[in-house]
Formats: sequence, structure tokens, C-alpha cells
Amino acid sequence: MSTIHWTETNTPRSAHWHSENATAPPRRVIGADDRMKADTAYRLACEGTALLWRGDFHNARQLLQAMGRRIDRKPPGRGDSPAEEFHLHRRTRNHRARVLGRLLVLLEDDYRLNLRRAPDVRQACTEAYGPPFRPMAVSLTELLGVTGSHQWRTKGVEVPALDARLHPHYGVFSPVRGEYVDLVAHAPLPAPADRRTGRRTAFDLGTGTGVLAAVLARRGIERTVATDISPRALACARDNVRRLHLTGRIGIVGPRLFPDGRADLVVCNPPWIPARPTSAVEQGVYDSGGSMLRSFLDGLTAHLEPGGEGWLILSDLAEHLGLRTRGELLAGIEAAGLRVVDRIDTGPRHPRARDTTDPLHAARAAEVTSLWRLSPAND
Repeated sequence: MSTIHWTETNTPRSAHWHSENATAPPRRVIGADDRMKADTAYRLACEGTALLWRGDFHNARQLLQAMGRRIDRKPPGRGDSPAEEFHLHRRTRNHRARVLGRLLVLLEDDYRLNLRRAPDVRQACTEAYGPPFRPMAVSLTELLGVTGSHQWRTKGVEVPALDARLHPHYGVFSPVRGEYVDLVAHAPLPAPADRRTGRRTAFDLGTGTGVLAAVLARRGIERTVATDISPRALACARDNVRRLHLTGRIGIVGPRLFPDGRADLVVCNPPWIPARPTSAVEQGVYDSGGSMLRSFLDGLTAHLEPGGEGWLILSDLAEHLGLRTRGELLAGIEAAGLRVVDRIDTGPRHPRARDTTDPLHAARAAEVTSLWRLSPAND
């Protein structure tokens, strides 16, 4: 187990270290409280010193914001190409996360925060981390993410295509962008392989919250099998399927990409950016080397019923960023023994596409999300 060490009132202390991003425990930890100035905290954090907060909780949040403002005073340089611009943007964000992640808090053995004016975070931490069993130190930024996720999970996210709310769990990508959901809600369904019964089957690969599996069930697919490699996503999808009263029509299996057998329709919405994720929630956006995309394409024909289709839902943002070309995507489709039956496109509706201060604004504004209807080339 990773451990951090510090001295408090001349007494050596230690605690279990936890980081969802797999950040190594800081080598130097000092205590900090309301007397800590923002300039001092920023300097120490940049030097690699972690600050274990022992003061007022709301003052800790204000200190975190003040440190963030100091980071923002040094804007990143401009890249000579969209790909270089993207990598500079990622490097800046990672630097910001490292520095701000050095402001720590200590959770007691019941996840209680022993700080003045601290909120009750026990339920949020139990949902994210599991049952408590020992005191542990976490970054304040991670804890704020945990509590924010708890609010999303409690409130839910409205999905117009379902006329219902879904409840994302911590570490599971939330369906806040409706473009890809609407594509699946309106694309023409393939004919069932079993013409006698007229029953259709579907696979939803990388289901996350279970949103696309639920959309397919609401469209009349009699049996959908949803998969994911993330245990958190599997638990989240089961929770949402139960809330939507679809347990008789949707099965959740994993951790894996493809389930056993074949289906009339295989749907996959892989992460859109072929870059390495740096956190659990980023796995819904970043796919290192495009490995999930390749696995879907390469395994599709072996899991389709005769006359079946694969639906690849993919943004072309990576193309605008210079991280993947359209030619490479088409070559991957052809190499997998597939052909394009049709492509349905939609433009971005999310606010970031209109944010001209975003360093990646040009790429986001030009982004198109497509549903590629694929079938075996020999059909």
C-alpha cells in the first residue's frame, strides 16, 4: 500500500495514499492551514511539496482557486499544427492537475473530513471508493470530483431520447452530449436475421451508463447484451437498466468488449481521441492508440448475424486535431473485411464548440459526429 508521511506537532504521522489517477505518493508532505498564503502554497506545490490541509474546508477551496489563477497567468505557447496545439493543451492541463493535486485532505476511517465547515462526504466516498476501512489521504481536487459525481448520480442526467434520466456513477462517462445518442435513436434498424419471429438482437460495446442499450430497447430491440471493461461502468449500467425497468430486455456482461455469440446489430461508441487517458473518467474520451476502435472493427464480422450491421459512432475531432486521418479510418474498415453501407452525420451542439477562448476551438467548431453503418464486405 502507498503511504504518505508528515510531521504534526512534532509527531511523525502517516496515512494510506489513494489516487484515482495512479499518481505516486508525494515524497514531501507538510501541514498547511488558514495561515498559508496562496503564493507560498503555489511555490511549494510547483516544487513538488504536498500540503496536507488542516484548516477550514472552504478556505482550502479558495486556496485551490487562487493557485489555479496563478497557473493560468502563464498561458501555453501556440503550436505550429493542430496536433502540436493539442499536445501543448494536454501538457498544460496535466501540469495544472499535478500542481493543484498537491493540496491534500485526510479522510478518517469512516470517510469523515475532520475539518472546520467540512461537508459530509461519507456517502459520496463510499460510492466512489467502496466501504471505508482505514484513514487515507487524497487530493482535494479528487475529493471535489467525487462529491460532484455524487450530485450527478443523485440528480441524474436528462436523456431526451429516453424521456428519462440516467444516473452516472463516479468514473463513468456521463451522456451529457446528446448528438451520439440521437444518432442511435433515429438510424434505420437492420432487418432481423430470424424473419420467422421478427425478433432482433443487439450488442452494445463499451456501454458506460447503459444509455445506448436503453435507447435500443426503447426502439423495440427484444434483447440487447451490453458490455464494458470497467467494473464501475458495469455496475452503473446495471443500476440504470434497473431504474428504467429494462432488466428483462438488457443483459450486462463483462469485463470484456465482445460478448459470446452473434447479433443483428452491434453498436460501439469508442473514445474519440487516440491519446492516453490520465484518469478513469478520461477513458470515455481518450483511447490510447485507437485500440478499442481497432478491436471493434477487427472483431465485428465474427459477431454479426447474416444481414446484420455494425454501427460505429465516432466523432471526427481527431481528424481536425491531426491525430488520425479519414484515410486511416477507412483503411481500418477495409482491412477488417467491412464495407460502409451508409454514414449519418450531425454537427456539435455542446457549448465548447462555441467557446472561442478554448485553445482547440477551431477543431471543436468543425467537429462532425457520424454513425457509420458497416456490414461484412462479402454480404
